[in-house]
Amino acid sequence: MSRLDTRAVHAGRDDLAGLGTHVPPLDLSTTYPVPDLAAGGDAYQALAGGGRPPAEGGLVYQRLWNPTVARFERALAELEGCAEAVAFSSGMAALSACLLATAAAGRRHVVALRPLYGGSDHLLESGLLGTEVTWADPGTLAAALRPDTGLVLVETPGNPTLDLLDLTEIAERCAGVPLLVDNTFATPVLQRPAAFGADLVLHSATKSIGGHGDVLAGAVACTAEWAERLRRVRAVTGAVLHPLAGYLLHRGLQTLPLRVRAASASAALIADRLAGHPGVAAVHYPGRSDSPLLGKQLLGGGSTLAFEAAGGFAHAAAVAERCRLITHAVSLGGVDTLIQHPASLTHRPVAAAHKPSPALLRLSVGLEDPDDLIADLTGALAG
Repeated sequence: MSRLDTRAVHAGRDDLAGLGTHVPPLDLSTTYPVPDLAAGGDAYQALAGGGRPPAEGGLVYQRLWNPTVARFERALAELEGCAEAVAFSSGMAALSACLLATAAAGRRHVVALRPLYGGSDHLLESGLLGTEVTWADPGTLAAALRPDTGLVLVETPGNPTLDLLDLTEIAERCAGVPLLVDNTFATPVLQRPAAFGADLVLHSATKSIGGHGDVLAGAVACTAEWAERLRRVRAVTGAVLHPLAGYLLHRGLQTLPLRVRAASASAALIADRLAGHPGVAAVHYPGRSDSPLLGKQLLGGGSTLAFEAAGGFAHAAAVAERCRLITHAVSLGGVDTLIQHPASLTHRPVAAAHKPSPALLRLSVGLEDPDDLIADLTGALAG
């Protein structure tokens, strides 16, 4: 098997030479001609049920299937080491589909471990999709399982404090209950959860996979059985990914390894500099950890770090607002560096007892020169 960098460039492109083209085509069709009523009806039924396009009958309608999106899905599945992947209109739409598929199977109970992305935490806590959540930690996970538990949800590195979880240990404690791992921070460049027992691998593809802050998308890499279930949910809810977004995401995968490694190298330098700054009380970055998971499960520190301002909330807020080169904005994984205050923004809906520290700032490192970023942060910390 070829190495990750090679697969990132070529995945999903195996049929291009036969099509007589070098760049993957962009199919914007919302509807497709059907050869005859019987074949078209059979195709519609197969696709609406989460199946794949039959040999005859056409693709029928973009809400059911799109070739450009399917190319991206095949490529992501290959990079994650999964049988298939299903793309959605956002990361939250992808998570919602997993929860709806679980509830539809009659197993409405979910066990989740914090920290999670604030939107994920809020969705689970709200019960809006008919699921019930029990919050656990690695030590209490097994005891939290019930006969109607349909999913265990974790995120590692965790948002926003970059906590690490041993996925092999977590998968064993799931005792056969499907394990969903949010892999947005690590990407398949640094971590492939399926290799450690995950059944589903969630991505906010808006982040590093898109990589340029101009695509909103989500995806789940998974088994073939889960992919069929998720496509069925996508078909009936309409949470589809636009073909242009699929095209841009597929293109983004080509440079994903280069971008992740370059940004991670800068993040490691910045984390080290911040750790010695008198205006910083603590730095949270996997690359500075002595965890045995680093280099084994997680192959690098990643491009995101968090730090706590020594002066508490007031100092943290001032730092975020004083940055000039670094943009004060939510999101992560782009080519430019972003800083945000999780407790006030992405994690605002989280229960007070589980909110991040009010002194905590999250930094998503981009592709700028790290010395320029350090200078901007140093100036912001000094006031």
